[in-house]
Amino acid sequence: MNYTPLDQNALQNPQAATVLCCNCGVPMDGSSGLVMCYDCIKMTVDITEGIPREANISFCRNCERFLQPPGQWIRAELESRELLALCLRRLKGLTKVRLVDASFIWTEPHSRRIRVKLTVQGEAMANTIIQQTFEVEYIVVAMQCADCARSYTTNTWRAAVQIRQKVPHKRTFLYLEQLILKHNAHVDTINISEAKDGLDFYYAQKNHAVKMIDFLNAVVPIKSKKSEELISQDTHTGASTYKFTYSVEIVPICRDDLVVLPKKLARAMGNIAQFVLCSKISNTIQFLDPTNLQIADLSAPVYWRTPFSSLADVSQLVEFIVLDVDPTGESRGKWVLADITVARSSDLGVNDQVYYVRSHLGAICHPGDSVMGYFIANSNYNSELFDGLNIDYVPDVVLVKKLYIRKTRKNRNWKLKRMAKEHKEIDASQDYSSRQQKQEMERAEKDYELFLQELEEDAEMRQTINMYKNRTHQVTADGEMDEDEDEDAPQIDIDELLDELDEMTLDDDPTSHDMQ
Repeated sequence: MNYTPLDQNALQNPQAATVLCCNCGVPMDGSSGLVMCYDCIKMTVDITEGIPREANISFCRNCERFLQPPGQWIRAELESRELLALCLRRLKGLTKVRLVDASFIWTEPHSRRIRVKLTVQGEAMANTIIQQTFEVEYIVVAMQCADCARSYTTNTWRAAVQIRQKVPHKRTFLYLEQLILKHNAHVDTINISEAKDGLDFYYAQKNHAVKMIDFLNAVVPIKSKKSEELISQDTHTGASTYKFTYSVEIVPICRDDLVVLPKKLARAMGNIAQFVLCSKISNTIQFLDPTNLQIADLSAPVYWRTPFSSLADVSQLVEFIVLDVDPTGESRGKWVLADITVARSSDLGVNDQVYYVRSHLGAICHPGDSVMGYFIANSNYNSELFDGLNIDYVPDVVLVKKLYIRKTRKNRNWKLKRMAKEHKEIDASQDYSSRQQKQEMERAEKDYELFLQELEEDAEMRQTINMYKNRTHQVTADGEMDEDEDEDAPQIDIDELLDELDEMTLDDDPTSHDMQ
């Protein structure tokens, strides 16, 4: 007889009894007591039953916050952890299963839809746990929060910050506006309004106004004064309600201003010359001596002890033509000291008058270039500090910056974000009876254009603000630049620009301040 040897593995691990799935007929382990295989259970049993596939989430357009029931409004960026947690809390029936994973599915920001992919585990049958994945779509419902609703009524603010600067232009406030937007310092304001020589910020709480004062102290040289007004008082409990007003004054000296320092102050600042240019404004004032490149900083508290005003501002600049440049070999950072021969552009063809100037613009000036400067020899200043100077050491011309032939505003490849401010609407199609309105409109356009030119020229200044790509930028026929534009005109690299968000309102009109 023939004997078949026994399989040792079969003796050690006898094969379990198998049954056929009642749905698909696939052999399966019968010891589990199930009549369907795992795949069929996943297809026929829905553990997510009772969990809605659509839900609503409330969003305030004014302050850009989401509602977390019952009444808390929170700030959350798109596809952030905070927004995902809020969406999961809004989903009913999610506690019946075990949440394994949750992630966002990309949607257009302007579609007002938020899609979330969820992976859950749950018990389908006795001793059988399955895992399923499904999607939930949230509809963003626009509404108005209580704080924003109160902002549209009168006398609801509890603290106000009034920022003023007594100068004839708005360039400082244009730069301050960009700093506020970059650091989101206006997030707690309930209203922003324009006023003469400045802006007014209104807050629902005093600590929000104090936070704004701390921010201003960190970015611009200011002095502040606090005042309070009693609104109501309970004689029984002693409780009182006050309104607080913070008056903030910015130093009335701006970049590129011509300044005469007090003699005692100039000696205390490293013995710098009295006749200087303001080269930079931050939380301190930086002065530059264009004849030897010496730099000195003046803090706001020291300035307000003995305040002084600038001798001349950028509105008094005169155009000169560079005839010759002779570098001296001295340099400091981006400045190069040079002896430059210039002639006033209005004198060309009329007389042969030339001026020899020692200037800090030796690195960017070449014969034939146009430069802007202060014509001291032909000016009359009403200043005691200027009258006290030794006239033999006062130059005839002080050069400030190079003049470029630039693109028009509409053809720039970048834009800036603007703050929403309350102001009197001006319709350009109307025939104004008041000449002052026309002048204010023209002055605002000129100040905004000067501010944009400063950004193009100063890379250090651009690093402190956010600039965005202009998708409506029109490239000229040659694909490079306009025919009348200087080849060495400062350009802003595309890498310095941020992507323009669809929900963000970008504005290149200095007279319009609407932002979503």
